Amino acid sequence: MTETRTSATFPPPVPEARRWLEGVTFSDERPLINVSQAAPVDPPHPDLRAAIAEAAVNNDAAHLYGPVLGLPELRHEIATQWSAAYNGDIVRGQVAITSGCNQAFSATIACLCGEDDEVILPTPWYFNHKMWLDMAGVRAVALPTGDDLLPDPEVARAFITARTRAIALVTPNNPGGVEYSDDLVRAFYDLAREHGLALIVDETYRDFDSRSGAPHDLFTLPAWDQTLIQLYSFSKAYRLTGHRVGAMIAAPSRLAEAEKFLDTVAICPNQLGQIAALWGMQNLAQWLTEQRAEILDHSQSIRDYFPLIETQGWRLLGCGAYFAYMAHPFDESSEDLAKRMVREIAVLALPGTMFVPDDDPSGRASLRIAFANIDRAQIKTLFERLATLAPAPATH
Repeated sequence: MTETRTSATFPPPVPEARRWLEGVTFSDERPLINVSQAAPVDPPHPDLRAAIAEAAVNNDAAHLYGPVLGLPELRHEIATQWSAAYNGDIVRGQVAITSGCNQAFSATIACLCGEDDEVILPTPWYFNHKMWLDMAGVRAVALPTGDDLLPDPEVARAFITARTRAIALVTPNNPGGVEYSDDLVRAFYDLAREHGLALIVDETYRDFDSRSGAPHDLFTLPAWDQTLIQLYSFSKAYRLTGHRVGAMIAAPSRLAEAEKFLDTVAICPNQLGQIAALWGMQNLAQWLTEQRAEILDHSQSIRDYFPLIETQGWRLLGCGAYFAYMAHPFDESSEDLAKRMVREIAVLALPGTMFVPDDDPSGRASLRIAFANIDRAQIKTLFERLATLAPAPATH
């Protein structure tokens, strides 16, 4: 069989996990608790849906090709709001709109890397980042983080080679949930700048950061766009998952290179999605504040109910934004455990093996819980079910 770009990587984890549900029946008394995926399952705000409908009916341009780098009005709004939020200086020419944040990452790699170049990814990593690097012929260099799930810039320094082109961070983190401090992000920025690398900071979950104020000061630095590339998604904040709207904030010269990639993949971002994102940014600030408070309450619920399983040897490694990352106490692979959880306690979660290299033993002992789509009562039920898990029977 011919080796192809797609065969160089693993199957998409979320669809793979969904296949574990085949042939399993769940009762009304114990319905499935699905904590495998972070994407919102609720539709957008009704007024936002009305704005989409109005544009679909009355705005002829919404059905045509638009600018490859996105609608100027949306690019300007991001630049304006980001400048205020980060106390920085961002202009429209430093903003591009993409078809989701995954495409923003793909475009970023396309304009940074050539064949056999390297990008440093802290582990546990966001699996789609690893998948794209595999398919792009770029080596993902795993940067272990330990039990606190926080990467160490000095450890990363030792992984830099002549082929390194970038360091990619996700904060608040997927899958770990941890928030990287201002000092930590700044230390990685300084490391990248020192070595002439790009620092990619994926802030898909920035709207659900538990801290007030700017999470970092990178946009205040002189010539920040020579090092920093920030990625963002409208999927979580405005529930626009199906509309595929993301953003890439970087130097105009890098966006000009990314434009080549974007033009050949999607030509332009979804027009209705961009109209929705702009309307949401301009009209739903209070609603977004309420959504943030709800997610933060979910995160606190994880901490409140974790003692139900802590005495059995479970450890909470990270918790924040949409995710909790925990170590399990059983002498079995997390993949086997995750499959057993579907059958025994009607819970679908992703195993840590999907977030680390095959030779990293931490993956066997960890699970990711995506809690954004379950409420406080369901979170309590989740932990009550986890508490009933016994070790797998020994095999001989």
